[in-house]
Amino acid sequence: MESLEQIGIKAKKASRYLAKLGIDEKNKALEAVADALTANAESIIAANEKDLVNAKANGMKPALIDRLTLDVKRINAMADGIRVLTGLEDPVGEVTGMKKRPNGLVIGTKRVPLGVVAIIYESRPNVTADAFGLTFKSGNACILRGGSDSINSNIAIADVIAKALSDNGINPDVINLIKDTDRALVNQLMKMNDYIDVIIPRGGAGLIKNVVNNSTVPVIETGTGNCHVYVDEYADIDMAVKVIYNAKTSRIGVCNACESLVIHKAVAKQAIPLIVNALKEKNVEVRGDEYAMQCDSRIVPASDDDWGMEYLDYIISVKTVDSVDEAIEHINTYNTGHSESIITKDYNNANRFLDEIDAACVYVNASTRFSDGFEFGFGAEIGISTQKLHARGPMGLKALTTTKYVIYGEGQIRQ
Repeated sequence: MESLEQIGIKAKKASRYLAKLGIDEKNKALEAVADALTANAESIIAANEKDLVNAKANGMKPALIDRLTLDVKRINAMADGIRVLTGLEDPVGEVTGMKKRPNGLVIGTKRVPLGVVAIIYESRPNVTADAFGLTFKSGNACILRGGSDSINSNIAIADVIAKALSDNGINPDVINLIKDTDRALVNQLMKMNDYIDVIIPRGGAGLIKNVVNNSTVPVIETGTGNCHVYVDEYADIDMAVKVIYNAKTSRIGVCNACESLVIHKAVAKQAIPLIVNALKEKNVEVRGDEYAMQCDSRIVPASDDDWGMEYLDYIISVKTVDSVDEAIEHINTYNTGHSESIITKDYNNANRFLDEIDAACVYVNASTRFSDGFEFGFGAEIGISTQKLHARGPMGLKALTTTKYVIYGEGQIRQ
């Protein structure tokens, strides 16, 4: 098995090769990879079944089982995400801001790949294809380190991608999967500044915290998702029920699922029973404050820990408030900077929410489940950044590039 240093050397060399590929070459290769994924769906699902057997034997939560599971529909979605990338504009090579200085120098910026991007992720094997597609289209080589629970799936997907690239004359070293599941390798990976330009962690709070706190390689932080929906006193209640049901129950194991409700007391007695009725169709446990429990006897007491919890389960918290100010204060105190939504017909409250909520994605009258690179038109996403430097929100192609200055002269020298 290759050492991490050998993988790093290969990836660095491949990144320089990849940076020179033209858009037509990249798009042709992406189409070939997409076709190969669908053509090899049966073998990928067979590998995934091994991971599922192990996961169930180890008592994995249903939400994480859902994240881990691959079927024909999800493999087709992986392929479709890669095909979408072929229709997107390539950010690499874009030159902007060209200005002429008094000394005659013409100075501008040119968009270039980051180089080698390492992605550390858990459970979701579709990330293997998504990460490859975005890094490849944006001219970056990738080093992928998935979780041990999805190792068989990840190997199957990466092998299909590498073969498709090789069959189409592309250096397969642009994708590198670490097949050794030893956790000690993660800490070693985080110190490989000579070979890796940026690390992106995708997974639970523990993984992300470990990478952020211990990596010497620059990190783009993708956050956990304690996402809120606030039902304003001027909300359309039917709309609120529909949005909350979708945001909470369409997929419970994803970071853009709604974990917390905030409801204005002026509509709580009307709205809460209707919301609980809908959520109970999926047996969601509702934990609330004292006033919420007065509105519906099916609500159980919430603790202080519930307000900041990412459940990834059929559980949701309910906090009642007296004003939009209190709602905004509560959300900004407990959110994770991911995605927040207000349900309201009031223009001023909607704009206050948009202006004052501190999060990467802020919605008016829509589900938080739309926080996704595919839904935003980026094709597959590399993650949802909850930090504020370089990239924020769903990260598409442009977030995987940087800029360099290009300067045109005619023999000028500095006096």
